[in-house]
Amino acid sequence: MDANSLKAFLTIVDQGSFSEAAETLHLTQPAVSKRLATLEHQLGTKLIERGHREIRLTDAGSRLLPHARQILDDIHNAKAALSSDNGTITGELNIIASHHIGLHHLPNWLRRFAREYPEVSVNLQFMESDAAYSQMVKRNAELAFVTLSDSMESQFKVYQQWPDPMVFVTGTGHELTEQKATTLNDLAKYPALLPDTTTATYRAVSRLFLEAKLPLKQQIPTNYLETIKMMTSVGLGWSVLPLSMMDSSLHQLHTGFSVSRVLGAIGLSGRQLSLAGKAMLDIVREEEAHRSYPTRPGRY
Repeated sequence: MDANSLKAFLTIVDQGSFSEAAETLHLTQPAVSKRLATLEHQLGTKLIERGHREIRLTDAGSRLLPHARQILDDIHNAKAALSSDNGTITGELNIIASHHIGLHHLPNWLRRFAREYPEVSVNLQFMESDAAYSQMVKRNAELAFVTLSDSMESQFKVYQQWPDPMVFVTGTGHELTEQKATTLNDLAKYPALLPDTTTATYRAVSRLFLEAKLPLKQQIPTNYLETIKMMTSVGLGWSVLPLSMMDSSLHQLHTGFSVSRVLGAIGLSGRQLSLAGKAMLDIVREEEAHRSYPTRPGRY
């Protein structure tokens, strides 16, 4: 078995089609098919069944899958170990960032990284945190900067984490701004502008309302916090947003409840970071250690 054939096999599985695998690998479709055929010939068994509109792993293909990933991880780790010999940091660094981190944290990191490591080409993907976990499993990035999940699988390794305090907010012209203190009963009367039900933020807020046996009037769910901020600022309802997003368009509500989430940098257990990946992590740690947030008066 050679690495190129295994890579072709995994890419076909991950992309779900030969044509998309060819595009990902920058090969022709016949070339991808030939690599798979070579691997199947070497192993003496069929690995993938082609359907009319989809592909399907055979039993042998399913058994090979984790071993194929492990073999390529071992090759990756060997290259990473050897790259430390000359100490020069070059090459490519593939990373993923959630939209919020991409807007509010990543610019400082990248500005410094580009200045200190000009010979590294950074390839960025922006997506929701849940999608990032899936892409990491497929080895489509070395690092992902996401909202950490309380149900994160053991195959992920957390390299760095930091709290992202959240506050209850509404637009400056909303009726709720007239109150010195806001109860959950008060909030229950108005629409809630929150990310969808799969997110940590929604689960934390929903739990508060469930425990108080109050309805949560979710309206126009979206996972783009900038969009939620805009809708909140124009008076469409209340929300819970990161403290770092507070500005003059929002009013912070005094509820007596604390909501927070944890952001972090993740990789895959058993898969070593390149020198570029380690350098990026060092910058992230230093930048976040010196990061300042707006003052948060009182208890929330």
